[in-house]
Amino acid sequence: MKTLIAYSTLTGNTKKVCEAAAKAFENVEVLEVNEVKNLDYDLIIVGTWIDKGTADTKAKKFIESLSNQKTAFIFTLGAYPDSKHAQDCIEAITKLFEQNNNKVLGHYHCQGAIDPKLIQMMKTKFSPDHPHGPNPERIKRWEDASKHPDELDLQNAYNYFKELKIDY
Repeated sequence: MKTLIAYSTLTGNTKKVCEAAAKAFENVEVLEVNEVKNLDYDLIIVGTWIDKGTADTKAKKFIESLSNQKTAFIFTLGAYPDSKHAQDCIEAITKLFEQNNNKVLGHYHCQGAIDPKLIQMMKTKFSPDHPHGPNPERIKRWEDASKHPDELDLQNAYNYFKELKIDY
């Protein structure tokens, strides 16, 4: 089985997770989405960072170029992986794939460090009572996110894709 893992990354988090997942496959190419030249693969996995509740612009454009493919996806986000926001992201990205008759076989996600420029912008632009403002709970989440993806996240990505059942 020939597998492509195409990713978009801002801070390097998503790339790390995609490279860990790639170790689960024997015949795999790992490329940035803008480096992909063809779609002749048995499985296409797309890695993305979360921007406004869905795949970032580069990954979204790549996903929209796929049709009738067997797919999976990986994402990193600043929110906690078990949060409602993470669940909403799963649903939004799944819909992106399904719009063009792609079959989504699975997904993996974990927390990832937030771009420090984005945190700085939120600290200066928003008040603590704003949904993205620097209140104590949000600052703790930002600090927690700065420690991810960690070795356990990477091992879990590998394990997830090692166990993914792909029907041919």
